[in-house]
Amino acid sequence: MAKGKKSVFFCQNCGHEESKWLGQCPACKEWNTFAEEKAVISKAGTGKSILRDAEVVTLSSVSTEQEDRLKTKIEELDRVLGGGIVSGSLVLVGGDPGIGKSTLLLQVCRQLAEDHKKVLYISGEESVKQIKLRADRMGEFNDNLLLLCETNLAIVRQVLERERPAAAVVDSIQTMYSEDVSSAPGSVSQVRETTNTLMQIAKGLNITIFIVGHVTKEGTVAGPRVLEHMVDTVLYFEGDRHASYRILRGVKNRFGSTNEIGVFEMRETGLEEVANPSEYMLNGRPENASGSVVACSMEGTRPILMEIQALVCKSNFGMPRRTAAGTDYNRVNLLMAVLEKRIGLPLSNYDAYINIAGGIRMNEPAVDLGIVMAIVSSYKNRPISEGTMCFGEVGLSGEVRAVSMPEQRAAEARKLGFKTCIIPEVSMGMLKNIKGIEIIGVKSVNQAMNLI
Repeated sequence: MAKGKKSVFFCQNCGHEESKWLGQCPACKEWNTFAEEKAVISKAGTGKSILRDAEVVTLSSVSTEQEDRLKTKIEELDRVLGGGIVSGSLVLVGGDPGIGKSTLLLQVCRQLAEDHKKVLYISGEESVKQIKLRADRMGEFNDNLLLLCETNLAIVRQVLERERPAAAVVDSIQTMYSEDVSSAPGSVSQVRETTNTLMQIAKGLNITIFIVGHVTKEGTVAGPRVLEHMVDTVLYFEGDRHASYRILRGVKNRFGSTNEIGVFEMRETGLEEVANPSEYMLNGRPENASGSVVACSMEGTRPILMEIQALVCKSNFGMPRRTAAGTDYNRVNLLMAVLEKRIGLPLSNYDAYINIAGGIRMNEPAVDLGIVMAIVSSYKNRPISEGTMCFGEVGLSGEVRAVSMPEQRAAEARKLGFKTCIIPEVSMGMLKNIKGIEIIGVKSVNQAMNLI
């Protein structure tokens, strides 16, 4: 086997390979993302390759019985994973520095160890003493949790094959390196080779492996895009690290839905679950304030109530300012154009500031009616009743269109003590079993505005 070395250039964004440096990646069209790496190119001989017989099965002979998932006893995490951990799966956890990735996974290790499962925590960034200091804040750990501080992939593989744990955590993938690849740890080649090796270990030994991945300034996992395609599940931690809440969102999941989210609160003892995010998001609502309305958005099967705030004031310049925090900026401009064209509100001369309180980000069309009512309330300086909740999609002709699962949204509002629910009129027939709350159906934005 003859070996030779040459330089290759990899795109840091998508992993595309070129023999020379390019200003723009031809695959993902990003600029200045190519980095040079030394790669070892093996030239194989002309000998015949050894082939083995592959077993072929019929589709009808495959068993469809679902395997029991391993519960982490952290309900918010289990919901995002689709009901628990699937044995032999590879899970990628990404997020900003200090958001709580290592803290959450250490809590998962603690819960699995208390369930008499052997767990291996592999750290390439912290020493054993540093992990111990973090673990002391969470409580007691039993002897089922094993620690390994190592960055050599060959040693990690040897330990995994010897210990055969039920689950393992690799913190982080950017610190691991394989001696078969000559580039530096954290490079595109190393990350791709390391992930591929861990995937083979997870499938071959039936070990669930959690991988911690660093993120770029755009918020995506650092390394090639192929990294997300190789793993079974991709989880992202969202939220301001200076705030107390955290949102765990599933971006990819081969064993469950990608619409579910988990809400956590960072405390001194670690991450605590937020069982009722709606109540948490509505804490501290102002009383009798114009421009404030409660809307409902669905995250998977969970309805979440949030406060939408709007501030509309006369512009002092020729070009009014628009600001949107927590929702799509272009969607806000579209809804304001609908109000100006269909209702006749002269919003082209007014600044508008839209904010979803609590820092949560929602892009579901069901919050359109809430944004519209908040803008009209602020413009007319008329507060909306504190016991009112609304949801509905707004079209370009000013109509209020139906959204999915209206019964679950109205039931959540009733549970939190709301008295009135404004919904699309076409959804009225789906709420026959909801009692204890007044349901008002509206066909258009004009009807909704008349209620203020």
